[in-house]
Amino acid sequence: MPPRKKQPADDQNALFTVSSAKEIQAILWKAADKLRGSMDAAQYKEFVLGLIFLKYVSDAFAERREQLAKELAAEGIADDRLAAFLEDQDEYTGHHVFWVPETARWPWIAANAKSGDIGETLDRAMDEIMKANPALTGVLPKIFNKDNVDQKRLAELVDLITDARFGGNEDKPAQDVLGEVYEYFLGNFARAEGKRGGEFYTPSSVVRLLVEVLEPYEGRVYDPACGSGGMFVQAAKFIEAHRGRSHKADISVYGQELNERTWRLAKMNLAIHGIDGNLAPRWGDTFADDKHPDLKADYVMANPPFNIKDWARSEGDPRWKYGTPPKGNANYAWLQHMISKLGERGTAGVVLANGSMSSQQSGEGEIRQALVDADLVACMVAMPSQLFRTTQIPACLWFLAKDKGPGGVKGQKTPAADRRGQILFIDARDMGEMADRTERILTDADLAKIAGTYHAWRGTDSAKDTGDAYEDVPGFCASADLKTVQGHGYVLTPGRYVGAAEAEEESAEAVVEKIARLTEELYELFDKSDLQSKSIRMQLGRIDV
Repeated sequence: MPPRKKQPADDQNALFTVSSAKEIQAILWKAADKLRGSMDAAQYKEFVLGLIFLKYVSDAFAERREQLAKELAAEGIADDRLAAFLEDQDEYTGHHVFWVPETARWPWIAANAKSGDIGETLDRAMDEIMKANPALTGVLPKIFNKDNVDQKRLAELVDLITDARFGGNEDKPAQDVLGEVYEYFLGNFARAEGKRGGEFYTPSSVVRLLVEVLEPYEGRVYDPACGSGGMFVQAAKFIEAHRGRSHKADISVYGQELNERTWRLAKMNLAIHGIDGNLAPRWGDTFADDKHPDLKADYVMANPPFNIKDWARSEGDPRWKYGTPPKGNANYAWLQHMISKLGERGTAGVVLANGSMSSQQSGEGEIRQALVDADLVACMVAMPSQLFRTTQIPACLWFLAKDKGPGGVKGQKTPAADRRGQILFIDARDMGEMADRTERILTDADLAKIAGTYHAWRGTDSAKDTGDAYEDVPGFCASADLKTVQGHGYVLTPGRYVGAAEAEEESAEAVVEKIARLTEELYELFDKSDLQSKSIRMQLGRIDV
Protein backbone atom coordinates (compact mmCIF):
# COMPACT_ATOMS: atom_id res chain seq x y z
CA MET A 1 0.00 0.00 0.00
CA PRO A 2 1.51 3.39 -0.94
CA PRO A 3 2.38 5.74 1.91
CA ARG A 4 -0.17 8.35 2.82
CA LYS A 5 0.24 11.56 4.74
CA LYS A 6 -1.12 11.55 8.32
CA GLN A 7 -3.96 13.78 9.39
CA PRO A 8 -3.42 16.10 12.37
CA ALA A 9 -4.29 14.54 15.72
CA ASP A 10 -7.17 16.98 16.21
CA ASP A 11 -8.89 15.57 13.11
CA GLN A 12 -8.86 12.06 14.50
CA ASN A 13 -11.66 12.54 17.02
CA ALA A 14 -14.56 10.09 17.03
CA LEU A 15 -17.32 10.90 14.57
CA PHE A 16 -20.34 9.16 16.05
CA THR A 17 -22.83 10.35 18.62
CA VAL A 18 -22.45 8.36 21.81
CA SER A 19 -25.05 7.19 24.25
CA SER A 20 -24.25 8.09 27.83
CA ALA A 21 -22.35 5.48 29.83
CA LYS A 22 -25.36 5.11 32.15
CA GLU A 23 -27.69 4.41 29.23
CA ILE A 24 -25.32 1.77 27.90
CA GLN A 25 -24.93 0.26 31.36
CA ALA A 26 -28.71 -0.05 31.68
CA ILE A 27 -29.01 -1.71 28.26
CA LEU A 28 -26.23 -4.17 28.93
CA TRP A 29 -27.28 -5.09 32.45
CA LYS A 30 -30.66 -5.90 30.93
CA ALA A 31 -28.75 -8.06 28.48
CA ALA A 32 -27.09 -9.88 31.37
CA ASP A 33 -30.53 -10.60 32.82
CA LYS A 34 -31.41 -12.41 29.60
CA LEU A 35 -29.04 -15.19 30.61
CA ARG A 36 -29.39 -14.94 34.38
CA GLY A 37 -31.98 -17.71 34.57
CA SER A 38 -29.98 -20.20 32.53
CA MET A 39 -26.52 -19.90 34.09
CA ASP A 40 -24.74 -18.71 37.21
CA ALA A 41 -23.07 -15.32 37.67
CA ALA A 42 -19.58 -16.56 36.75
CA GLN A 43 -20.84 -17.89 33.42
CA TYR A 44 -22.93 -14.95 32.32
CA LYS A 45 -20.11 -12.62 33.36
CA GLU A 46 -17.94 -14.18 30.68
CA PHE A 47 -20.73 -14.08 28.12
CA VAL A 48 -21.63 -10.47 28.63
CA LEU A 49 -18.13 -9.05 29.09
CA GLY A 50 -16.91 -11.00 26.06
CA LEU A 51 -19.74 -9.62 23.94
CA ILE A 52 -19.18 -6.09 25.23
CA PHE A 53 -15.56 -6.35 24.17
CA LEU A 54 -16.52 -7.72 20.76
CA LYS A 55 -19.02 -4.90 20.25
CA TYR A 56 -16.44 -2.34 21.30
CA VAL A 57 -13.68 -3.50 18.95
CA SER A 58 -16.21 -3.59 16.11
CA ASP A 59 -17.51 -0.08 16.87
CA ALA A 60 -13.97 1.28 17.25
CA PHE A 61 -13.07 -0.33 13.93
CA ALA A 62 -16.15 1.19 12.22
CA GLU A 63 -15.32 4.55 13.78
CA ARG A 64 -11.78 4.45 12.40
CA ARG A 65 -13.05 3.23 9.02
CA GLU A 66 -15.47 6.17 8.72
CA GLN A 67 -12.72 8.55 9.78
CA LEU A 68 -10.31 7.01 7.28
CA ALA A 69 -12.85 7.38 4.45
CA LYS A 70 -13.17 11.10 5.18
CA GLU A 71 -9.39 11.50 5.31
CA LEU A 72 -9.03 9.73 1.96
CA ALA A 73 -11.75 11.85 0.38
CA ALA A 74 -10.04 15.02 1.64
CA GLU A 75 -6.79 13.84 0.07
CA GLY A 76 -8.44 13.22 -3.29
CA ILE A 77 -7.94 9.44 -3.31
CA ALA A 78 -9.73 7.97 -6.32
CA ASP A 79 -12.72 5.69 -5.71
CA ASP A 80 -11.00 2.74 -7.37
CA ARG A 81 -8.23 2.90 -4.75
CA LEU A 82 -10.52 3.68 -1.83
CA ALA A 83 -11.49 0.08 -1.01
CA ALA A 84 -7.86 -1.04 -0.83
CA PHE A 85 -7.00 1.72 1.64
CA LEU A 86 -10.07 0.97 3.78
CA GLU A 87 -8.95 -2.66 4.11
CA ASP A 88 -5.32 -1.80 4.89
CA GLN A 89 -4.72 -3.30 8.35
CA ASP A 90 -1.90 -0.86 9.14
CA GLU A 91 -4.35 2.05 8.87
CA TYR A 92 -6.09 0.63 11.97
CA THR A 93 -3.38 -0.92 14.10
CA GLY A 94 -1.24 2.17 13.57
CA HIS A 95 -3.96 4.13 15.38
CA HIS A 96 -4.23 1.60 18.23
CA VAL A 97 -7.42 0.13 16.79
CA PHE A 98 -7.80 -3.66 16.62
CA TRP A 99 -8.20 -5.11 13.14
CA VAL A 100 -11.61 -6.78 12.81
CA PRO A 101 -12.12 -9.24 9.92
CA GLU A 102 -15.36 -8.80 7.97
CA THR A 103 -17.26 -11.75 9.47
CA ALA A 104 -16.31 -10.61 12.98
CA ARG A 105 -17.75 -7.13 12.56
CA TRP A 106 -20.90 -6.46 14.55
CA PRO A 107 -23.18 -5.62 11.57
CA TRP A 108 -22.43 -9.09 10.19
CA ILE A 109 -23.08 -10.70 13.58
CA ALA A 110 -26.32 -8.76 14.14
CA ALA A 111 -27.58 -9.65 10.66
CA ASN A 112 -27.03 -13.35 11.40
CA ALA A 113 -28.28 -13.31 15.00
CA LYS A 114 -31.58 -15.04 14.12
CA SER A 115 -30.04 -17.57 11.75
CA GLY A 116 -30.02 -20.31 14.38
CA ASP A 117 -26.23 -20.64 14.61
CA ILE A 118 -25.41 -17.40 16.47
CA GLY A 119 -23.19 -19.29 18.91
CA GLU A 120 -21.04 -20.60 16.07
CA THR A 121 -20.93 -17.12 14.51
CA LEU A 122 -19.72 -15.55 17.78
CA ASP A 123 -17.09 -18.22 18.47
CA ARG A 124 -15.75 -17.81 14.92
CA ALA A 125 -15.66 -14.03 15.32
CA MET A 126 -13.67 -14.31 18.55
CA ASP A 127 -11.24 -16.69 16.89
CA GLU A 128 -10.75 -14.47 13.84
CA ILE A 129 -10.06 -11.39 15.97
CA MET A 130 -7.48 -13.24 18.05
CA LYS A 131 -5.73 -14.52 14.92
CA ALA A 132 -5.63 -10.99 13.47
CA ASN A 133 -4.38 -9.37 16.69
CA PRO A 134 -1.54 -11.25 18.46
CA ALA A 135 -2.01 -9.19 21.64
CA LEU A 136 -5.38 -10.90 22.10
CA THR A 137 -4.18 -14.46 21.54
CA GLY A 138 -5.88 -16.79 23.98
CA VAL A 139 -7.83 -13.96 25.59
CA LEU A 140 -11.33 -13.85 24.10
CA PRO A 141 -13.94 -16.40 25.20
CA LYS A 142 -15.09 -19.04 22.71
CA ILE A 143 -17.97 -20.33 24.81
CA PHE A 144 -21.08 -19.46 22.82
CA ASN A 145 -21.62 -22.55 20.67
CA LYS A 146 -22.29 -25.07 23.43
CA ASP A 147 -25.17 -27.42 24.17
CA ASN A 148 -25.93 -25.71 27.50
CA VAL A 149 -26.28 -22.27 25.88
CA ASP A 150 -29.81 -21.18 25.03
CA GLN A 151 -29.27 -19.94 21.47
CA LYS A 152 -32.59 -18.08 21.39
CA ARG A 153 -31.71 -16.08 24.48
CA LEU A 154 -28.22 -15.52 23.13
CA ALA A 155 -29.71 -14.05 19.93
CA GLU A 156 -31.92 -11.75 22.02
CA LEU A 157 -28.86 -10.67 23.99
CA VAL A 158 -27.06 -9.80 20.74
CA ASP A 159 -30.08 -7.71 19.69
CA LEU A 160 -29.94 -5.76 22.96
CA ILE A 161 -26.22 -5.14 22.70
CA THR A 162 -26.75 -3.92 19.14
CA ASP A 163 -28.66 -0.98 20.65
CA ALA A 164 -25.51 0.19 22.44
CA ARG A 165 -22.95 2.00 20.34
CA PHE A 166 -19.50 2.60 21.73
CA GLY A 167 -18.66 5.40 19.35
CA GLY A 168 -17.28 8.52 20.96
CA ASN A 169 -17.25 12.26 20.64
CA GLU A 170 -14.89 15.01 21.72
CA ASP A 171 -16.26 15.05 25.26
CA LYS A 172 -16.30 11.29 25.80
CA PRO A 173 -14.07 9.11 23.59
CA ALA A 174 -15.35 5.61 22.84
CA GLN A 175 -12.55 4.09 24.89
CA ASP A 176 -13.65 6.03 27.98
CA VAL A 177 -17.31 5.11 27.52
CA LEU A 178 -16.59 1.40 27.31
CA GLY A 179 -14.06 1.63 30.12
CA GLU A 180 -16.76 2.99 32.41
CA VAL A 181 -19.21 0.32 31.30
CA TYR A 182 -16.66 -2.45 31.79
CA GLU A 183 -15.79 -1.24 35.29
CA TYR A 184 -19.49 -0.95 36.14
CA PHE A 185 -19.99 -4.56 35.14
CA LEU A 186 -16.96 -5.79 37.05
CA GLY A 187 -18.36 -4.18 40.18
CA ASN A 188 -21.86 -5.53 39.63
CA PHE A 189 -20.62 -9.04 38.92
CA ALA A 190 -18.45 -8.92 42.05
CA ARG A 191 -21.57 -8.17 44.07
CA ALA A 192 -23.53 -10.91 42.29
CA GLU A 193 -20.84 -13.51 42.89
CA GLY A 194 -20.36 -12.76 46.58
CA LYS A 195 -17.05 -13.95 47.98
CA ARG A 196 -15.86 -15.29 44.64
CA GLY A 197 -16.17 -11.78 43.21
CA GLY A 198 -13.34 -10.70 45.51
CA GLU A 199 -11.03 -12.77 43.34
CA PHE A 200 -11.11 -10.15 40.64
CA TYR A 201 -12.48 -6.91 42.02
CA THR A 202 -11.15 -4.32 44.47
CA PRO A 203 -13.41 -1.39 45.46
CA SER A 204 -12.52 1.61 43.32
CA SER A 205 -12.06 3.96 46.29
CA VAL A 206 -9.40 1.64 47.75
CA VAL A 207 -7.59 1.41 44.42
CA ARG A 208 -7.73 5.19 44.05
CA LEU A 209 -6.24 5.64 47.51
CA LEU A 210 -3.26 3.42 46.72
CA VAL A 211 -2.64 5.31 43.49
CA GLU A 212 -3.10 8.77 45.04
CA VAL A 213 -0.56 7.97 47.76
CA LEU A 214 2.06 6.39 45.49
CA GLU A 215 1.71 8.89 42.59
CA PRO A 216 2.97 6.58 39.80
CA TYR A 217 3.70 9.22 37.17
CA GLU A 218 6.31 7.22 35.29
CA GLY A 219 8.21 3.94 35.46
CA ARG A 220 7.36 0.28 35.99
CA VAL A 221 4.15 -0.61 37.84
CA TYR A 222 3.65 -4.16 39.12
CA ASP A 223 0.72 -6.06 40.64
CA PRO A 224 1.43 -9.72 41.56
CA ALA A 225 -2.29 -10.49 42.10
CA CYS A 226 -3.70 -8.21 39.43
CA GLY A 227 -7.27 -9.51 39.22
CA SER A 228 -9.09 -7.64 36.47
CA GLY A 229 -6.33 -5.02 36.19
CA GLY A 230 -8.00 -2.26 38.20
CA MET A 231 -4.73 -1.01 39.69
CA PHE A 232 -3.28 -0.42 36.23
CA VAL A 233 -6.42 1.29 34.94
CA GLN A 234 -6.51 3.64 37.91
CA ALA A 235 -2.80 4.43 37.54
CA ALA A 236 -3.43 5.40 33.92
CA LYS A 237 -6.39 7.55 34.96
CA PHE A 238 -4.24 9.27 37.58
CA ILE A 239 -1.61 10.17 34.99
CA GLU A 240 -4.23 11.33 32.52
CA ALA A 241 -5.88 13.56 35.14
CA HIS A 242 -2.61 15.18 36.22
CA ARG A 243 -0.51 15.21 33.04
CA GLY A 244 -2.83 14.47 30.12
CA ARG A 245 -3.85 11.45 28.04
CA SER A 246 -0.64 11.42 26.03
CA HIS A 247 1.39 10.61 29.15
CA LYS A 248 -0.34 7.27 29.85
CA ALA A 249 2.53 5.64 27.99
CA ASP A 250 4.96 6.95 30.64
CA ILE A 251 4.25 3.84 32.72
CA SER A 252 4.79 0.22 31.78
CA VAL A 253 2.69 -2.30 33.61
CA TYR A 254 3.46 -5.85 34.70
CA GLY A 255 1.04 -8.21 36.33
CA GLN A 256 0.27 -11.79 37.19
CA GLU A 257 -3.02 -13.53 37.92
CA LEU A 258 -3.72 -17.05 39.12
CA ASN A 259 -7.25 -17.47 37.79
CA GLU A 260 -7.52 -18.13 34.05
CA ARG A 261 -10.89 -16.43 33.58
CA THR A 262 -9.81 -13.39 35.58
CA TRP A 263 -6.56 -13.17 33.61
CA ARG A 264 -8.65 -12.96 30.43
CA LEU A 265 -10.81 -10.20 31.93
CA ALA A 266 -7.67 -8.27 32.83
CA LYS A 267 -6.25 -8.57 29.31
CA MET A 268 -9.53 -7.27 27.86
CA ASN A 269 -9.70 -4.50 30.47
CA LEU A 270 -6.23 -3.21 29.57
CA ALA A 271 -7.01 -3.41 25.86
CA ILE A 272 -10.23 -1.44 26.35
CA HIS A 273 -8.34 1.30 28.21
CA GLY A 274 -5.53 1.45 25.66
CA ILE A 275 -2.90 0.19 28.10
CA ASP A 276 -0.04 -1.94 26.81
CA GLY A 277 0.53 -4.35 29.68
CA ASN A 278 2.68 -7.42 30.26
CA LEU A 279 0.43 -9.87 32.09
CA ALA A 280 2.62 -12.80 31.01
CA PRO A 281 1.71 -15.22 28.20
CA ARG A 282 -0.65 -17.06 30.55
CA TRP A 283 -1.98 -17.12 34.07
CA GLY A 284 0.01 -18.66 36.93
CA ASP A 285 0.71 -18.87 40.66
CA THR A 286 2.91 -15.96 41.76
CA PHE A 287 4.60 -18.02 44.49
CA ALA A 288 5.12 -21.24 42.51
CA ASP A 289 5.76 -19.72 39.08
CA ASP A 290 6.85 -16.08 39.14
CA LYS A 291 6.21 -14.81 35.62
CA HIS A 292 8.45 -11.74 36.07
CA PRO A 293 11.49 -13.14 37.93
CA ASP A 294 13.91 -10.35 36.99
CA LEU A 295 11.55 -7.40 37.34
CA LYS A 296 12.55 -4.41 39.49
CA ALA A 297 9.53 -2.14 39.75
CA ASP A 298 9.21 1.50 40.69
CA TYR A 299 5.72 0.94 42.11
CA VAL A 300 3.97 -2.13 43.43
CA MET A 301 0.22 -1.96 44.08
CA ALA A 302 -1.77 -5.00 45.16
CA ASN A 303 -4.78 -6.37 46.95
CA PRO A 304 -3.69 -10.01 47.33
CA PRO A 305 -6.07 -12.59 48.78
CA PHE A 306 -6.21 -12.26 52.58
CA ASN A 307 -4.92 -14.94 54.94
CA ILE A 308 -4.64 -17.74 52.37
CA LYS A 309 -3.67 -21.02 53.99
CA ASP A 310 -2.97 -23.20 50.97
CA TRP A 311 -0.10 -21.61 49.07
CA ALA A 312 3.06 -22.75 47.28
CA ARG A 313 5.60 -22.41 50.09
CA SER A 314 9.26 -23.28 49.65
CA GLU A 315 11.63 -23.11 52.63
CA GLY A 316 14.65 -22.05 50.61
CA ASP A 317 13.00 -19.36 48.52
CA PRO A 318 15.38 -16.37 48.20
CA ARG A 319 12.42 -14.02 48.56
CA TRP A 320 12.15 -14.87 52.27
CA LYS A 321 15.00 -12.55 53.19
CA TYR A 322 13.30 -11.40 56.40
CA GLY A 323 12.02 -14.79 57.55
CA THR A 324 10.16 -17.78 56.14
CA PRO A 325 6.39 -17.15 56.17
CA PRO A 326 4.23 -19.71 57.97
CA LYS A 327 2.43 -22.47 56.07
CA GLY A 328 -0.96 -21.35 57.33
CA ASN A 329 -0.90 -17.72 56.18
CA ALA A 330 0.61 -16.06 53.09
CA ASN A 331 0.33 -12.43 54.22
CA TYR A 332 4.04 -12.07 54.91
CA ALA A 333 4.86 -14.04 51.79
CA TRP A 334 3.05 -11.39 49.76
CA LEU A 335 4.87 -8.57 51.54
CA GLN A 336 8.29 -10.13 51.01
CA HIS A 337 7.54 -11.01 47.39
CA MET A 338 6.67 -7.38 46.72
CA ILE A 339 9.77 -6.12 48.53
CA SER A 340 11.86 -8.42 46.32
CA LYS A 341 10.38 -6.68 43.27
CA LEU A 342 11.17 -3.10 44.34
CA GLY A 343 13.91 -1.13 42.63
CA GLU A 344 16.34 1.12 44.52
CA ARG A 345 13.72 3.84 45.05
CA GLY A 346 10.70 1.58 44.71
CA THR A 347 7.55 2.03 46.78
CA ALA A 348 4.63 -0.30 47.38
CA GLY A 349 1.03 -0.06 48.56
CA VAL A 350 -0.56 -3.31 49.76
CA VAL A 351 -4.03 -4.16 51.10
CA LEU A 352 -3.90 -6.79 53.84
CA ALA A 353 -6.01 -8.07 56.69
CA ASN A 354 -5.71 -6.18 59.98
CA GLY A 355 -4.14 -9.20 61.64
CA SER A 356 -0.95 -8.59 59.67
CA MET A 357 -0.25 -5.50 61.81
CA SER A 358 -0.05 -7.36 65.11
CA SER A 359 0.06 -11.15 64.63
CA GLN A 360 2.70 -13.00 66.64
CA GLN A 361 1.82 -16.47 65.37
CA SER A 362 4.21 -18.79 63.56
CA GLY A 363 7.06 -16.30 63.34
CA GLU A 364 5.05 -13.45 61.79
CA GLY A 365 6.03 -11.12 64.64
CA GLU A 366 9.72 -11.78 63.94
CA ILE A 367 9.27 -11.09 60.21
CA ARG A 368 7.44 -7.83 60.98
CA GLN A 369 10.25 -6.83 63.34
CA ALA A 370 12.82 -7.53 60.62
CA LEU A 371 10.88 -5.36 58.13
CA VAL A 372 10.69 -2.49 60.62
CA ASP A 373 14.35 -2.78 61.60
CA ALA A 374 15.30 -2.74 57.90
CA ASP A 375 13.39 0.58 57.67
CA LEU A 376 11.14 -0.69 54.89
CA VAL A 377 7.80 0.35 56.39
CA ALA A 378 6.85 3.93 55.47
CA CYS A 379 3.19 4.21 56.45
CA MET A 380 0.38 2.15 57.98
CA VAL A 381 -3.29 3.03 57.42
CA ALA A 382 -6.15 1.46 59.40
CA MET A 383 -9.17 1.33 57.08
CA PRO A 384 -12.87 1.66 57.92
CA SER A 385 -15.09 -1.42 57.99
CA GLN A 386 -17.45 -2.57 55.21
CA LEU A 387 -15.29 -1.37 52.32
CA PHE A 388 -15.28 -4.85 50.82
CA ARG A 389 -18.73 -6.19 50.06
CA THR A 390 -17.26 -9.66 49.50
CA THR A 391 -15.56 -10.02 52.89
CA GLN A 392 -16.10 -8.73 56.42
CA ILE A 393 -12.42 -9.07 57.34
CA PRO A 394 -11.13 -5.63 58.47
CA ALA A 395 -8.37 -4.33 56.21
CA CYS A 396 -5.34 -2.09 56.45
CA LEU A 397 -2.85 -0.59 54.01
CA TRP A 398 0.91 -1.15 54.15
CA PHE A 399 3.07 1.39 52.34
CA LEU A 400 6.65 0.21 51.88
CA ALA A 401 9.69 2.13 50.62
CA LYS A 402 13.21 1.02 49.78
CA ASP A 403 14.60 4.53 50.40
CA LYS A 404 12.98 6.96 52.85
CA GLY A 405 15.77 9.50 52.47
CA PRO A 406 15.61 12.89 50.66
CA GLY A 407 16.40 11.29 47.29
CA GLY A 408 14.07 8.32 47.66
CA VAL A 409 11.03 9.67 45.76
CA LYS A 410 11.08 8.85 42.05
CA GLY A 411 10.63 11.89 39.80
CA GLN A 412 10.99 14.34 42.69
CA LYS A 413 12.32 17.73 41.53
CA THR A 414 13.33 18.82 45.03
CA PRO A 415 14.67 16.81 47.99
CA ALA A 416 11.95 15.05 49.93
CA ALA A 417 11.79 15.01 53.73
CA ASP A 418 14.26 12.68 55.39
CA ARG A 419 12.04 10.06 56.99
CA ARG A 420 14.62 7.40 57.66
CA GLY A 421 13.93 5.71 60.97
CA GLN A 422 10.30 6.93 61.05
CA ILE A 423 6.87 5.48 60.26
CA LEU A 424 3.67 7.41 59.61
CA PHE A 425 0.52 6.00 61.22
CA ILE A 426 -2.96 7.00 59.97
CA ASP A 427 -6.19 5.90 61.62
CA ALA A 428 -8.93 6.19 58.99
CA ARG A 429 -11.42 3.84 60.64
CA ASP A 430 -14.03 6.59 61.09
CA MET A 431 -13.83 7.81 57.50
CA GLY A 432 -16.04 7.02 54.51
CA GLU A 433 -19.78 7.01 54.01
CA MET A 434 -22.29 4.24 53.37
CA ALA A 435 -23.13 3.86 49.67
CA ASP A 436 -25.95 1.54 50.66
CA ARG A 437 -26.93 -0.64 53.59
CA THR A 438 -23.89 -2.93 53.35
CA GLU A 439 -21.06 -1.10 51.55
CA ARG A 440 -18.94 1.86 52.61
CA ILE A 441 -16.92 4.02 50.22
CA LEU A 442 -14.17 6.54 50.79
CA THR A 443 -15.19 9.97 49.53
CA ASP A 444 -13.01 12.28 47.45
CA ALA A 445 -12.42 14.34 50.59
CA ASP A 446 -11.31 11.22 52.49
CA LEU A 447 -8.88 10.26 49.74
CA ALA A 448 -7.46 13.78 49.61
CA LYS A 449 -7.01 13.89 53.39
CA ILE A 450 -5.22 10.55 53.65
CA ALA A 451 -3.03 11.01 50.56
CA GLY A 452 -2.35 14.66 51.44
CA THR A 453 -1.23 13.67 54.94
CA TYR A 454 1.22 11.15 53.53
CA HIS A 455 2.60 13.59 50.96
CA ALA A 456 3.04 16.31 53.56
CA TRP A 457 4.88 13.84 55.83
CA ARG A 458 7.07 12.61 52.98
CA GLY A 459 7.69 16.12 51.63
CA THR A 460 6.72 15.34 48.05
CA ASP A 461 6.53 17.97 45.32
CA SER A 462 2.73 17.72 45.32
CA ALA A 463 2.61 18.71 49.00
CA LYS A 464 5.09 21.53 48.47
CA ASP A 465 3.01 22.85 45.57
CA THR A 466 -0.01 23.16 47.87
CA GLY A 467 2.03 24.41 50.81
CA ASP A 468 0.95 21.53 53.06
CA ALA A 469 3.18 20.91 56.06
CA TYR A 470 2.94 17.79 58.18
CA GLU A 471 1.92 17.78 61.81
CA ASP A 472 0.54 15.07 64.08
CA VAL A 473 -3.24 15.16 64.55
CA PRO A 474 -4.46 13.38 67.71
CA GLY A 475 -6.80 10.56 66.80
CA PHE A 476 -5.86 10.63 63.11
CA CYS A 477 -2.13 10.60 62.36
CA ALA A 478 1.24 10.40 64.08
CA SER A 479 4.85 10.01 63.01
CA ALA A 480 6.74 7.60 65.26
CA ASP A 481 10.42 6.75 65.35
CA LEU A 482 11.63 3.16 65.37
CA LYS A 483 12.42 3.28 69.09
CA THR A 484 8.76 4.06 69.80
CA VAL A 485 7.65 1.20 67.54
CA GLN A 486 10.07 -1.13 69.29
CA GLY A 487 8.56 -0.05 72.60
CA HIS A 488 5.18 -1.25 71.33
CA GLY A 489 6.59 -4.67 70.52
CA TYR A 490 6.69 -3.93 66.79
CA VAL A 491 2.89 -3.87 66.63
CA LEU A 492 1.92 -1.56 63.76
CA THR A 493 -1.73 -0.83 64.60
CA PRO A 494 -2.20 2.95 64.08
CA GLY A 495 -4.52 3.29 67.08
CA ARG A 496 -1.56 2.65 69.39
CA TYR A 497 0.28 5.68 68.08
CA VAL A 498 -2.24 8.34 67.08
CA GLY A 499 -3.95 8.55 70.48
CA ALA A 500 -7.44 9.88 71.02
CA ALA A 501 -8.95 12.82 69.23
CA GLU A 502 -9.20 15.98 71.26
CA ALA A 503 -12.75 16.32 72.54
CA GLU A 504 -14.46 19.65 72.15
CA GLU A 505 -15.63 21.08 75.48
CA GLU A 506 -19.34 21.76 75.65
CA SER A 507 -20.73 24.61 77.67
CA ALA A 508 -23.15 23.88 80.51
CA GLU A 509 -25.91 25.57 78.49
CA ALA A 510 -25.25 23.32 75.49
CA VAL A 511 -25.44 20.22 77.69
CA VAL A 512 -28.77 21.33 79.20
CA GLU A 513 -30.19 22.01 75.73
CA LYS A 514 -29.06 18.59 74.50
CA ILE A 515 -30.68 16.82 77.47
CA ALA A 516 -33.95 18.70 76.89
CA ARG A 517 -33.95 17.83 73.18
CA LEU A 518 -33.21 14.14 73.77
CA THR A 519 -35.86 13.97 76.51
CA GLU A 520 -38.46 15.42 74.15
CA GLU A 521 -37.49 12.90 71.46
CA LEU A 522 -37.79 10.06 73.99
CA TYR A 523 -41.30 11.16 75.01
CA GLU A 524 -42.31 11.24 71.35
CA LEU A 525 -41.12 7.66 70.97
CA PHE A 526 -43.12 6.67 74.08
CA ASP A 527 -46.24 8.21 72.55
CA LYS A 528 -45.73 6.34 69.26
CA SER A 529 -45.21 3.11 71.19
CA ASP A 530 -48.49 3.60 73.09
CA LEU A 531 -50.40 4.18 69.86
CA GLN A 532 -48.91 1.07 68.27
CA SER A 533 -49.77 -1.00 71.36
CA LYS A 534 -53.39 0.16 71.25
CA SER A 535 -53.63 -0.64 67.55
CA ILE A 536 -52.21 -4.12 68.07
CA ARG A 537 -54.61 -4.81 70.97
CA MET A 538 -57.55 -3.67 68.82
CA GLN A 539 -56.55 -5.96 65.96
CA LEU A 540 -56.06 -8.92 68.29
CA GLY A 541 -59.53 -8.30 69.77
CA ARG A 542 -61.09 -8.82 66.35
CA ILE A 543 -59.63 -12.30 65.99
CA ASP A 544 -62.06 -15.12 66.79
CA VAL A 545 -60.42 -17.80 68.90
